[in-house]
Amino acid sequence: MPFISVKQLAGRTEEQRAEIARELTETYARVTGVKPENIWVAIEEVPTENWAIAGVTFAEKARRAQG
Repeated sequence: MPFISVKQLAGRTEEQRAEIARELTETYARVTGVKPENIWVAIEEVPTENWAIAGVTFAEKARRAQG
């Protein structure tokens, strides 16, 4: 049973997350031939204060961008 894990910054709508899950499932099924009902997708949203690049959190980047 395939398991697709997605980590992303928080802020997507429920509708966007549902579409991501549908698209990933459809693509995996098409490419591999696995039945969609056997494909699991987990979307984990990480708060901006818990995700950093180059040692700076995305929350801090947003504060800096605001001035």
